[in-house]
Amino acid sequence: SGPPMQYCSTRGGVHGLDFCDVLFSGFAADGGMLMPESLPTLSPDTLRSWTRLRFPQLVVEVASLFIPTHLMPRDHLQALVTEALSSFSVPEVVTFARLKEGLTIMELFHGNTLAFKDLAMTCTSAKGLSQVDVVVVYPRGRITPVQEKHMTTCLQDNIHVFAADGSSDDFDVPLRRLFADQDLVKSTGLMSLNSVNWSRIMIQLAHFIYAYLHMSGLEEKASANTPLPPLELVVPTGGAGNIAAGCIVKQMGVPLRLVAMVNANDIVRRTVLCGDFSMAAEDPYNMERVLWLLSGRDSALVKGIMEDFHRSHRQTLPEQLHTAGILETMRRCWEENQYLLCPHTAVAVWHHYHTPPNAQLNRCYLATASPAKFQCAVQRAGLALDLPESLASLDKMATRYEHLARTPTWSKDWEDILRERIQSIHSVRERNATYYA
Repeated sequence: SGPPMQYCSTRGGVHGLDFCDVLFSGFAADGGMLMPESLPTLSPDTLRSWTRLRFPQLVVEVASLFIPTHLMPRDHLQALVTEALSSFSVPEVVTFARLKEGLTIMELFHGNTLAFKDLAMTCTSAKGLSQVDVVVVYPRGRITPVQEKHMTTCLQDNIHVFAADGSSDDFDVPLRRLFADQDLVKSTGLMSLNSVNWSRIMIQLAHFIYAYLHMSGLEEKASANTPLPPLELVVPTGGAGNIAAGCIVKQMGVPLRLVAMVNANDIVRRTVLCGDFSMAAEDPYNMERVLWLLSGRDSALVKGIMEDFHRSHRQTLPEQLHTAGILETMRRCWEENQYLLCPHTAVAVWHHYHTPPNAQLNRCYLATASPAKFQCAVQRAGLALDLPESLASLDKMATRYEHLARTPTWSKDWEDILRERIQSIHSVRERNATYYA
């Protein structure tokens, strides 16, 4: 099986970390993103042997490639994944909707918060755990009311929610400084649970492989010389964590053709969603992982690109999809299929209506969220939505959060407030005390 996998920073300043180091971390000490120093290769025989696996079983197989058994025995990993995914509303966890004219949508939104991130977050969830505290920072007024309520109604003693007057790019600045403070990181056990953390990306590899196994036309008993069929996967892209996972799977030997579809973030944030399509991710930090892979792991090049970007705040994006196209795609899919898209997924499905399918190439679209999370967008498209009881009840629930105000020195102020809170939580837990009276 070879030596245990080691991890490094995309910027070249950190090497030789093991999985535990990476799991209990955030940004690397040099400001980069942590990645495996080498990627395992998935052979055609391996892929064919996985064709009958249920999604939770596939997650275990994929995670086993990156987590050595001496850190997590296989039966422990199996139990963790099984329990984490047991709360999904469908037993398959991930499902496929096969619609008219070859439109196939992979539904990734059957978890507790109705979004694809549940697939990874439930495997690292800490809500209610006595030994783990979670500090949540979200962009106030830039996400939908449902997204906000999913966070502010968490009243467990170990959940601490902050609403910041700014974008996620804004609070990324103080967060990077906190993770660069190695004394703070080590003394409090500070780690990240968003897609900065490699474990989130690692779990997301599974749904790209699952899509390939089910949608590419791969034959379980094909001869050894039969080439693997390609699959085109169309991915709505915001913070780039999902597309980064797709790029990694491609480099592991799975013949994916990835199409990243983006919207015009500022327009959709203000007009369509009553919130922000991509968590205001104008700086999609997982693009650093993509750049590192595509440059052949050239850390010096990536370090220069990212440092220049953070100085100049200039970037070139792919062609953007604007509001009218999103709404029209939502309407057309409903009229033709009686299938309701969320605006994220509509960004991907727009590609279906404007790029005719190729009979020689299977194609699949990732649905990253339920339309129930985006009532404003559904209404703007002139469509009706029956709100699930689990979401309707959020309005009746108590909330708890703290405000990070936009002061003249907001970046330093937010850093100080968050540092003080992290240290305060750590102090209370050392006394085995309750944080909220």
